[in-house]
Amino acid sequence: MDSTATGAALLDQLPPPLPAARVIALNQPKADLHTPRSYTWNGWSFDVPPGVFIPGWTSRLVHERLLDGRIETRFRRYAAMGAGLGVEAVAAGVRGAREIYALDVHPESVATAARHYARLVGERPDTRLVPVVGDVFDALPAGVKLDVVTFNPPAVSQPVSEDPDVVRNVCVGAPLLARFFAQLAERDLLAPGGEVYVIVSNTADLRTIVGDALDRGFTAEIDHLHDWQDGVLTFLLKFQRAPKSMTQPIRGGLA
Repeated sequence: MDSTATGAALLDQLPPPLPAARVIALNQPKADLHTPRSYTWNGWSFDVPPGVFIPGWTSRLVHERLLDGRIETRFRRYAAMGAGLGVEAVAAGVRGAREIYALDVHPESVATAARHYARLVGERPDTRLVPVVGDVFDALPAGVKLDVVTFNPPAVSQPVSEDPDVVRNVCVGAPLLARFFAQLAERDLLAPGGEVYVIVSNTADLRTIVGDALDRGFTAEIDHLHDWQDGVLTFLLKFQRAPKSMTQPIRGGLA
């Protein structure tokens, strides 16, 4: 596919979800989710309470870019959607973000992220962590304008478990991203030039996810594409608000 395609041209060439059986097989949860675990990255150690997910390779795509500035948070207001263990918050704090909003629907994940941030970053001049428990942006303080948002969503297109912790972290699906982009647009949460980075693969409904973003007035482009050589394609997508003169419904659903 053309990795330079944007907007409607990108939407047209996105692959459909893999067959359901393949999606389910690729996303089987580990048996230790409800036990204490540990995680190490970049020389930092993190304890992982029961119910909190350990980041995988796709999350590390974001972690590395936050730390080295390819996703720049220095002096900027940054939201880590699905804060989980807190690695994104720590990386942004070390980088020198102005404000870091650690957002998650799971209270234990937000508490864990805040605890790791306090231990690994601590108090720094001109850098502040704001832990937020809520569904998508529901609990974000009023008036906040975000310069950068990252999200590795539980967008898998097939149910892989009835365990609510697994569902929350793996297979809520495309409707979650529809709410995500709707709130960004309706609440006007992005500052001028604001950037949104979302990781999704063809285990999700890519066309619906990107189409919802375009219909909400965002531009879309591929920041990074990883081909696993087994049929799975993982996209790090970058979204920004389109200039009003360019905003029009892609699929005819929204004004």
